[in-house]
Amino acid sequence: MSRQRASAFVPGHVTAFFSAHPAERPAAAGSRGAGVTLTDGVTVRVSAAGGAGEPDALDESGSRTVNGEAGTIGAVEDVLAELGTADVDVAVETELPIGAGFGVSGAAALGAALAANDALDRGRFENDLVRIAHEAEVGRGTGLGDVVAQARGGVPLRLEPGAPAVGELDGIPATGRVEYVTFGELSTEEVLGGDTASLSAAGEDALDRLRADPRLPTMMDAARAFAREADLLVPEVAEAIAAVEESTAEADGDSGGHGAAMAMLGRTVFALGTGLSDAGYDPERCRIDAAGARLVER
Repeated sequence: MSRQRASAFVPGHVTAFFSAHPAERPAAAGSRGAGVTLTDGVTVRVSAAGGAGEPDALDESGSRTVNGEAGTIGAVEDVLAELGTADVDVAVETELPIGAGFGVSGAAALGAALAANDALDRGRFENDLVRIAHEAEVGRGTGLGDVVAQARGGVPLRLEPGAPAVGELDGIPATGRVEYVTFGELSTEEVLGGDTASLSAAGEDALDRLRADPRLPTMMDAARAFAREADLLVPEVAEAIAAVEESTAEADGDSGGHGAAMAMLGRTVFALGTGLSDAGYDPERCRIDAAGARLVER
C-alpha cells in the first residue's frame, strides 16, 4: 500500500581522485577512483500531490523546492519520470554547498529515487533505484561516480565504473572526523565535457597506488598528486593544503589526520582529522558516514 510520503538521507561525497569512463549505455558509464562519504548530506522529502500514485502519472504538477526555495535539480526530474512519479511534491534540503564537490546532485537524485519508491509503493529493488539515479546523473553530465559511492557509504573505492551489476566497489574500513572549507564552485559539466585523457591517466595511477596499499594516508597522498598531475589544483586549495602540511609538521603529526586534499570537482579542501582547524581555518566539521543512503523517519 502506498504511504504517500517518505524521506531519505544520502551522505555527501568528496572524491579524492578519479578517472572518467564514458560509455554508450549510461549504466555502464562512470568513474574509477576513491572518496569519502560524509554525515553532512542531503535529505529528500517526497509526498503525493494531485493525482500522484498512478504508475503512468507524468504530469509535472508537483512542487519542487531546494533549501526552502522554489527550484529543482535536473537529475531528480529524470529519476521521477523514470519511476512515473513526476507529479509528487519534492523538497531537497542540504547544509552542503551546491556545485562545490560534495555530490549534491547525485545525492538528491538517489534520495528522490528512494523516497519516491517508498512513498508511491513502486516496489523497486535498491540496486534498481541506485541504477536509475546513476543513469540520471550521468545523463545530465553532473557526475560519474557519486551515486554508487553514496549508496555504499564509508570510504568507497570505485574499482570498475558503472551502476550496480556493472560496476565494482570496495572500501577502506575507516571512521573519523572530516573537516572541509569551500572557496567556491567548479563546473563539473565543463571538466567532464572536455578532454579527460590526462586527468584519467592521473586517476588510474592514483587508484593503482591505493589498491597496492589501501590505507587512508595513501589515499590522501594519491589525491594530492592527482590534483597536481590533472592540473585541477586551484590556488586557494593549494594554499590550504600547504598550510595543513606545515601545521602538521610543526605538531609532529598529532592532528590525527593525513593532511588535506582537493575535493573533485570543486574549489573545496578537505582533511581527515583536525588538520584544517590546526592550520588556522574555521572549517565545517562532520564524520565519515558509515551507513550510506537510507530511508529516514519524516
